[in-house]
Amino acid sequence: MTQQIEYGRFITFEGGEGTGKSTQIKLLQDHLTQIGVKIVQTREPGGTRGAEALRHVILSGAARYLGQAGEALLFSAARIDHIDQLIKPTLKQGHWIVCDRFSDSTRAYQGVMGNLESGLIRALEKISLAGLYPDLTFILDLPAETGLERANRRRGTQVSADRFEAETLDFHRALRNAFLDIAHADPKRCIIIDANRDIATIAAEIFYHVCKRFQLAIKLDT
Repeated sequence: MTQQIEYGRFITFEGGEGTGKSTQIKLLQDHLTQIGVKIVQTREPGGTRGAEALRHVILSGAARYLGQAGEALLFSAARIDHIDQLIKPTLKQGHWIVCDRFSDSTRAYQGVMGNLESGLIRALEKISLAGLYPDLTFILDLPAETGLERANRRRGTQVSADRFEAETLDFHRALRNAFLDIAHADPKRCIIIDANRDIATIAAEIFYHVCKRFQLAIKLDT
């Protein structure tokens, strides 16, 4: 059965390290593709040539010496390019976007954890987003200890932890709370997903919420 889509929808996935965002994004993409939704998967920082270059600078830790404000500016620059070159054109074509992290991550990582003033974060959002906000955001929630263990297994021993994975356990515990606070402050857009369950159960719940939110009369067989 094919579902006719007249315009694009913008879905984002947020959460701490090792919460399974990439896996669930891929499964959601598969489910939506099966029902005829044209969908583009992307990520932040990244998604375009310019933004991917900035991603390397940020995650390598090279920008750490610029301070939290400097990192936030780099994230915003990458986001502007991402939105202008990929997200907006894709949505205008009627395709859907599913993005691994977006502006909520800047709020959590640089705003809350970096102690940047809320006024600066709002100003950067106003400039970089230019009124574009996700239609739906999934916050994948997991105890920090479990998430870091997963991230370490995924990365293996041959690859070093990136700029944020290398932070302390206390940082990641506070980060989890920051994402939960974001979700509670915007319940119409954000849905908290318990990520401490099996992959198929989580995927089915996410697909259910997408179908319900966008009135897709599709039932996922599990």
